[in-house]
Amino acid sequence: MTAAFTVEGVRELGWLGYDRGVLYWTESRPEEGGRNTIMRWLPGGEPEEILPSPWYVRTRVHEYGGRSFLVEDGTVWFSNFDDQRLYCMLPGEEPRPITPEAELRYAAFVLDRPRKRLLCVREDHRPGGEPRNTLVALPLDGVNEGEILFDDADFVSAPSLSEDGSRIAFVSWRHPNMPWDDTSLWSAAFDEQGALTGLALHNEGVRESVIDPRWGKDNRLHAISDRDNWWGIYRIEGSRFDAIETGIERAEIGGPAWSIGEHYYHFMADGRIAVRVMEGGVQSAAIIDPARSRTSQLALNSASVIDLLPTEDGLFIINAPYDQPPALLQVNDDGAVRHVIRTASDNRLDGGWIPAYRLINFPTGNGEEAHGIYLPPTNPGAVAPADAAPPLMVTVHGGPTGVSRPAYNVSHLYWTSRGFAILDLNYRGSTGFGREYRRSLYGRWGVADVEDAVAGATWLADQGLADPQRLVIRGGSAGGYTTLAAHAFHDAFAAGASYFGISDIEALARDTHKFESRYLDQVIGPYPECKDLYVQRSPIHSLEGFRAPLLLLQGLDDRVVPPDQSRLIFEALKSRGVPTAYLPFAGEGHGFRRASNRIRALQAELYFYARVLDFESSEELPELEIVGLEESRTGGSRTGGSRTGGSRTGESRDG
Repeated sequence: MTAAFTVEGVRELGWLGYDRGVLYWTESRPEEGGRNTIMRWLPGGEPEEILPSPWYVRTRVHEYGGRSFLVEDGTVWFSNFDDQRLYCMLPGEEPRPITPEAELRYAAFVLDRPRKRLLCVREDHRPGGEPRNTLVALPLDGVNEGEILFDDADFVSAPSLSEDGSRIAFVSWRHPNMPWDDTSLWSAAFDEQGALTGLALHNEGVRESVIDPRWGKDNRLHAISDRDNWWGIYRIEGSRFDAIETGIERAEIGGPAWSIGEHYYHFMADGRIAVRVMEGGVQSAAIIDPARSRTSQLALNSASVIDLLPTEDGLFIINAPYDQPPALLQVNDDGAVRHVIRTASDNRLDGGWIPAYRLINFPTGNGEEAHGIYLPPTNPGAVAPADAAPPLMVTVHGGPTGVSRPAYNVSHLYWTSRGFAILDLNYRGSTGFGREYRRSLYGRWGVADVEDAVAGATWLADQGLADPQRLVIRGGSAGGYTTLAAHAFHDAFAAGASYFGISDIEALARDTHKFESRYLDQVIGPYPECKDLYVQRSPIHSLEGFRAPLLLLQGLDDRVVPPDQSRLIFEALKSRGVPTAYLPFAGEGHGFRRASNRIRALQAELYFYARVLDFESSEELPELEIVGLEESRTGGSRTGGSRTGGSRTGESRDG
């Protein structure tokens, strides 16, 4: 499997919409520079693109974006990435702008039919302090920047209208909270001018993460809350929250609101609720029958559910199993597939290439437990030596408030087909395991996550599932920070690759975007009061701990983790003689979108490991300069890893 195979014919499916019997969705295409377009499908037809190049649907609210298009009554509204203006169009006609040329961004649109306007979140980046997030109303005609309906918070998200259009609900929060910490749930009616009236706060004095407010068919308010440790759906009257009984335990309906407008549940015409349920890192689609307090899982072999939407024509779902690319499906309410509308890849692999995953848990620091997904090396055309354990790659997700899922990931198969085992880590702080587990990283970022990476790798080595001398670690963003910290503070790993990782968390506290500008207050401590902790946990201030070779990959247009974070630690490690390579990508931001750059990054990483771990690659690779590697070998410096810690035990189960 070549690096090119991982992007050829690949598309990312997301954000479903439905109108007048027609299904719509967004589609990202690496081979078009990562451009997002809008697609539609009519029963009996073929998928059709309705937003031609160079139009690019994507919002930059919070930098991570969110739901960026809406289709109602045959009309499409969307946020255009290049100028962040909101446009309106009829399919087949040229889009026209409805917001002005200004430093404004919009997301999560809702059509307010009674008042002939759109309701949405607006982020104002015009000069004058940090960007301002507000709830606004946009008239459907003309060009207008929007009328502010609510601005009494640092952040506003998730506007939702009742079925009859008489009431609105939304969520807000203030610094230093993130939306998974402490949010406020509001509802209101409208006066004759369309302003909010009777504004009510439903959870005053309750520290909880409330997300995704929705109105039932009976105009009753619902929302997701984690007040009992697990995100779940509640029916709300005033300050009273009544849980919707599901009959399932230790599972979550909900997730971290990195993007605006994501829905985890939808009301069906018969009173049932279609949901996305997360259990132990595995997400599936299910239907709750509140009248019977029973939940039925759809038989779709799901590992992750990207989006779902019930309609009068059945349930539409973007389903991601573990053994084949995600697919957009039309299914019955039992999961029986009626149509495969679109797949995320034109390429299909024989099942012999797909590793059977295992969900594992293992002991870690402070007598606690962490989680992960183990993928064994798998290649139908190769046989491993009988007496050898495989090299292990620990992959660390971003966030740090995020989660790894065992869904089909062709980039993982790139490594497992080459003889690597993978530990896809769900360290303490990951989501899907309850609020307490999610908050167990608070105050301990750079400690607990790194301990878990080392503990998971060494536990697998103790089980004979990994070679203790060939452990590597890789991750992006916050996962890149964990990678750098593992090199700075531990000797477990023989090599590592940091994608746009954080080397100086004190510098990040002073220079990042609004959404995450106080995130570190939670996971480390308030700044500058806890300045000493920021310095202690910054890899760039612990250069003496670096010994193993390190690869740094960075987008030069990154507005979340500034490019200097990678460049400065590269220069510092190079001056100390630590084997290091640095690969910058012009035009890329926080995450690589262009096919050519994704290919180059994978090839560089494989070349790097081949040189460092001393094996030959079957793929012809462009060379990469690894500064100081030959000098470290001839000088006798240690560049390999060594296993740390004693023997440990844990549990595993097959997936």
